[in-house]
Parts: sequence; C-alpha cells; structure tokens
Amino acid sequence: MKLNPAVVLNPVFNFLDALIQNYGVYFYFVFVWLSLAVIVWVLSGGLRQKRSRTNSSTIIPGIIFTTRPPIQSPPPIVITDVDPAQKDDNEIMDEP
Repeated sequence: MKLNPAVVLNPVFNFLDALIQNYGVYFYFVFVWLSLAVIVWVLSGGLRQKRSRTNSSTIIPGIIFTTRPPIQSPPPIVITDVDPAQKDDNEIMDEP
C-alpha cells in the first residue's frame, strides 16, 4: 500500500490552519515579545562564554606547519614591433 504524503498529512495541515485562523493574533504577539526578549538577552551578553574564576596556568604551545608553493619565475614578456605601414593581413600599404 503506497501512501501519499499529502493525504497522510492532510489532517495535520487542517489542524494547523484552524489553529492559526483562531489564535494567530495571539501567536503573533507571543512571538514578538519573545523575540524582543531574545534580542535584549543577546545584546546584554547572553551568547558570550562565561569566564572561569580559577587561574588557568596551563598553556599549550602550538606549532603550525605550512607549505609554500614553489617559487616560479614570471613568464617572459614578449614585445613585438608593429609596423604601421602593414595591414592585418601582412600586406604593405602604399605610402604617399
């Protein structure tokens, strides 16, 4: 028996629609006040880690090994002299 997810979840969606239709304004007010409380908590340092009161004298030195790419010389610069008397198809123009 194959169950279609839309058919199985239809009663859940109907329940949520009715809940929002009847109590949506109250949910909105609750979420607004909760979001304001969360913003105040974050701005007051709620997300910062608490510092421990004990003296932490353990220092662990770290060594980081990095590899450098091989040094390559820059490509050579090729300069070509262009004769203004020549056209693009290498024909020489008649000069007056």
